Amino acid sequence: MDIFYFFLGLVLLILGGDFLVKGSVALALRMRVSMVVIGLTVVSFATSAPELIVSVYSALTGHPDMAIGNVIGSNIANISLVLGLTALVYPLSFKKRLYQFDIPVMLTACVLFAIFLFTNALLEAWEGFVFIVLLGLLTLYLIQKSRKQELLSKEVNVNSISLFKLSFYLVSGGTFLYFGSHFLVNGASGLAREIGLSERIISVSIVAFGTSVPELAASIIAALKKQKDLSIGNLIGSNIFNVLAVLGITSMVKPIAVLDQSLLTNDIWWMLGISVLLYPLMFLFKKDHFGRVEGLVLLMVYTIYILFLF
Repeated sequence: MDIFYFFLGLVLLILGGDFLVKGSVALALRMRVSMVVIGLTVVSFATSAPELIVSVYSALTGHPDMAIGNVIGSNIANISLVLGLTALVYPLSFKKRLYQFDIPVMLTACVLFAIFLFTNALLEAWEGFVFIVLLGLLTLYLIQKSRKQELLSKEVNVNSISLFKLSFYLVSGGTFLYFGSHFLVNGASGLAREIGLSERIISVSIVAFGTSVPELAASIIAALKKQKDLSIGNLIGSNIFNVLAVLGITSMVKPIAVLDQSLLTNDIWWMLGISVLLYPLMFLFKKDHFGRVEGLVLLMVYTIYILFLF
C-alpha cells in the first residue's frame, strides 16, 4: 500500500503542478505581466507549490528531515537534472541578467539557508520570516523593473483561456497538490521504513524528483517553444522560491529541526556546489550559450550524487 500511496501522490502532484502552472500563467498574462517576471515569479511559485505542500505537511506530521531534504534535493535536481535534460533537448542561450542578478540572488538565498542551518541545526520561525521578507522585496523589485523595461508582446492572446477554465486549473491544481502531498509523504515514509532507507535519502532523491517534475515539464516545454528566458528563469526562480517561500512558510508554521546530520555534512554542500558550477559552465565552452555539453556535465554530476547516496 505504501508504494501505491507514493505513486498516487506523485501522479496527483504532477497533475496539480501542471494545472497550477497553466492557471497562474494565464492569470498573469491577463494582468499584463511580462514573460521574464512570469518565469521568475509566477511560474516559479506555481512549480514550487508541490515542494511547499510536501514540506509543510512533512513538518506538521513529524518528518522534519523530509521537509528540508525535499527542498535541498529539489534544488539539486532543478539545476543538475532538469536544466541538464532541458539543455540536451534544446540548447539554450541566456542574457547577462542571468549571471549578473538571477544566479547571485539564488546563491545568496542558498548560502543564507546554509548559515541558518549550520548555526543550530534548526530553522526557526524568525529565520523563516526573514526569508519571507526577502521574497517580498525581491518580487516587488522584479515587478517594478519589468513594468519599466519590458512590454508584454502584442502577439500573446491574453484571452486564450476563459475565466472558467482558468479558475478550474487553479482550484483543481490546489486540490490535487493537497491530497498528493498527503499520499506522497505517508507513502514515502512507509517505504523508507520497509526498505531500511532513511527519510533523508528518500526525500533528497525520490520525493525531490517527484516534486521537481513540474519544473522539468515547464522548462522543456518552454525550451521547445523557444521561450528561453522562461525556461532558465523558471529553474533559477524555482530554487529561489524553494528556499525563501517553501522553507520560509514551513518554518513559520512549524520550526524544522535537522535529525540526520548528513543533510548538513553532505547534501547541502552538493546544493551549493552545483549552484556555483553554473558559472564555469556558462563561459567554459561557448559564451552566452548553454548547450548539450553543459547539459551532459550536469547530468553526470546528478548521477554521481545519486550513486553516492545509495
